[in-house]
This record gives sequence, structure tokens and C-alpha cells, in this order.
Amino acid sequence: MRKPKAERQLLLTETINEKPFITDEELAKQFEVSIQTIRLDRMELNIPELRKRIKSVATYKWNEKNDLKALTIEEVIGEIIDLELDKRALSILLLRPEHVFSRNKIARGHHLFAQANSLAVAVINDELALTAKSEIKFIRQVKEGEQVVAKATVVGNEEALTLVRVDSYVNNELVFTGLFHIVRK
Repeated sequence: MRKPKAERQLLLTETINEKPFITDEELAKQFEVSIQTIRLDRMELNIPELRKRIKSVATYKWNEKNDLKALTIEEVIGEIIDLELDKRALSILLLRPEHVFSRNKIARGHHLFAQANSLAVAVINDELALTAKSEIKFIRQVKEGEQVVAKATVVGNEEALTLVRVDSYVNNELVFTGLFHIVRK
């Protein structure tokens, strides 16, 4: 059931504050209105579009105490938006034409792997971290224009080895999963 404009806008603001990476399309479905209505509501409420929200959240969450050790920021595939060394990390990769096959617009698997692998290495609090082994599974095809959110979690530590699980999602749907065995210095 549709809600009155004032109520919808209040709920829209709350929803975007809770899930800053939600798309206009997802919001339109949730509120049972057109995408154009969502865009107009966002404009009235001075809520930026998704890409600008991603950048502002990344800037807000990123701080100097979480500097990468094993990689430089340029070596990470995707954009890291949250990081707690030796615990967890989060990155976003928007699939562009250079990431997909030209005929069918399906992502090349090595880009999804590279995002996950570089995030698994980036979460390690050591100057040297290398992938020794990985166990990966592609769950579904990902297409051009989709945004892949990768979540890395440190799940185990041994003497010189850290296990990092990375799950990648598109619109909260699991599309890739991997367990990375990372050797530290």
C-alpha cells in the first residue's frame, strides 16, 4: 500500500541512512512508486545519488588508523569503504564495460576473484601477505552495471597463516564466495 508523500520521504531518509548503498530501483520497489518519484524525493530531501553516497560513506569511515599494510590502496580491486585490520573489510566494485565480455555483458570471473583476493590480503595487518591457497565458488553470473559488494572476514589464525572468508553480493544476493589462506611475514 502506498504511503503519503511526507511519510514516504521520512521512511526513505531512514532507509538510506541504514543502507546507504541501496539503489533507486530497490527503493522504488520497496515503496511501490516509480524510480522517478524516488529521484524527485531524494532531490527534495537533498539526498545525493548512489555514487555520491558511496564516496561520502567511504570518506567518513576511512581513517588513518586503518591504513593498509600489505597493499597500497591502488592495488586493491574495487573501492574499500570499511576496514578493521585483522578483522573485517568491505569493498565495492561497479562492473563497467572493461570488466565484462563484450558479447553477453557477463563479468569476467577474474575480476570478481581479484576483488575478493585483494580484499582478503588488504585486511591483513602485516607488511607482507600473500595468498597461498584459495577455495572459491561462483554462485551466479554478474552483469555489466551491477555493483558487487565484497565482505571479508578473518575466520582463523595459525602461526603464519590467516584464513579470510570473502562473500560477494549483488543487491544482497550472494554471487561469489571464497576462503583465502593468506601467508603473513
